[in-house]
Amino acid sequence: MGRIMAIDYGRKRTGIAVTDKMQLIANGLATVPSGETVDYIEAYISREKVDLFVIGEPKQMNNKPSENMRYVEAFVNRLRKVIPDVPITYFDERFTSVMAHKAMIEGGLKKKKRQDKALVDEISATLILQGYMEKQRFILQTKQTDF
Repeated sequence: MGRIMAIDYGRKRTGIAVTDKMQLIANGLATVPSGETVDYIEAYISREKVDLFVIGEPKQMNNKPSENMRYVEAFVNRLRKVIPDVPITYFDERFTSVMAHKAMIEGGLKKKKRQDKALVDEISATLILQGYMEKQRFILQTKQTDF
């Protein structure tokens, strides 16, 4: 079994998170400059098996794609060309930055550290991955309880 990788793509920086090999726990991996993201992922998958990419889907409150979606789609198209064997799915990324800041406050991080946008991006990717995993578990449990 390989890992699941979540990607919170931004125009400047991209947060990346991965599961453990059993796909039970989401962990922040890195924040990289967006122009280097595909190269970083290529290097990572040369060392670790990845079964799925979960891409943060930027949406507005009315559920329509935000203006950043065109950048995300361009990134996904490039990722598909370079790494065609790993499937890609999207997961709603609304509020992940807000939740990341809240987690940093609750975790006791000092104000200076909370202003580290790279850390916020990595935590956001972790939250996307955690949300995706929780949704999959819920779907699986629902199927098991259907008669």
